Amino acid sequence: MPEAAQVRSFIDDAVRWRKTGDEAFLLRLIRSSCSGVPHDVGAAYATLAGRTGDLLDAIDRGRLALPTPERDSALLFVRRARFVRESSAEEDAFRFVVAEAFAVEEFVKEFPQGDKAAVEVELTEPVEPEEAVGVPRWQKHFSASALNAYTECARKWFYRYACAAVEDPGSSASAYGTAFHLALEDFHGDFPRPRGADRLAMRKRVRECVTWAFERNRDGFETRVEFELQVRRAQRTAQRYVDWLLVQELEAPFEVLGREVSAELDLDGRAFVGFIDRLDRDERTGNVGVVDYKTGSIATSAAEYCEKVRRFRDFQLPFYYWARTAAGDRVSRLVLIPLKDALLDVRPVVLEVGKTINLDDLERSREKMIELSTLLASGEIRHFETTKNASACTYCAYQTACANKPPAEAQRFGS
Repeated sequence: MPEAAQVRSFIDDAVRWRKTGDEAFLLRLIRSSCSGVPHDVGAAYATLAGRTGDLLDAIDRGRLALPTPERDSALLFVRRARFVRESSAEEDAFRFVVAEAFAVEEFVKEFPQGDKAAVEVELTEPVEPEEAVGVPRWQKHFSASALNAYTECARKWFYRYACAAVEDPGSSASAYGTAFHLALEDFHGDFPRPRGADRLAMRKRVRECVTWAFERNRDGFETRVEFELQVRRAQRTAQRYVDWLLVQELEAPFEVLGREVSAELDLDGRAFVGFIDRLDRDERTGNVGVVDYKTGSIATSAAEYCEKVRRFRDFQLPFYYWARTAAGDRVSRLVLIPLKDALLDVRPVVLEVGKTINLDDLERSREKMIELSTLLASGEIRHFETTKNASACTYCAYQTACANKPPAEAQRFGS
């Protein structure tokens, strides 16, 4: 608990901050024991703000990865700080504003009680709640990722697609994925048919493509060190990707027919759109393979992914299958290529249509896409439930606004 002298110093700094706007006083506030923010968190944010120049914005954007309690305390500090900054009270009364906002009013009894009355407010009459109505029906196109978001957490879909409530600033992981996809798109423009005779040229070209793609996405990484580390990681992974291409060329020669291929599908009047990372043609059979690059965590086996499809937890590859089938292709393979770990060989998750994944599962997935898109377009949904799976909240941009999210998972540490 803070001492009276600490509280007086804290309030003095708040007065100076409001009067001068000097960020240095705000940095002293967050490091104070009166701020409500744990000392190490306050010190870390103060150090970060010393470089960026805007403490409150840094906290709003979640520039530091923190457990939920520490993040909530920092966000509460932001609300309190903005509240006192916008107060129009005179200086003596303003001291009470600060004390009450930060819940330290018991330490400022030496101020005249008459001043406190100047900041008291009169409560308004309660407002009758509005009658609940359905969320306006979704009139735009659908995508597999939108349905994935809805099945993972209906509330997330509501925030992201119905409200656009919070702008997701993105992360270094998303910047890494964007850059790597761009690099491979350019690479296969030069090498649509991988050949062993082109081994050295392929390795050289993929290095150039990775360097150029990451340079274009440099702003997605917060620091130069992080950028350089991720470029090196991508370069190692890209070389392993070339290793896999050369092995694949010997086992089953193929030609890249398209990169970032538009996928469009009409399902009972609902328009679905998306983009396929790579479209291949088997040179022996003429069959088409759909390839999706994954720079994040994915299913580790075909059986695991097929189970997600059966449980309607992933619509990505089924959507691509039906889109290309509707376009007249004979799709025989659906492939996920993991590109996350630079220390492991590339081992794709391959789904052979009719064998590894059966047509009944693909048809049920198609029917579920129609069912969910019809529901979301109905305008009759009045409540969007939150997920019961706490892990789905870990990287969710809307978790701060979500009052009913599940309790955070207990942190586990290895021995």
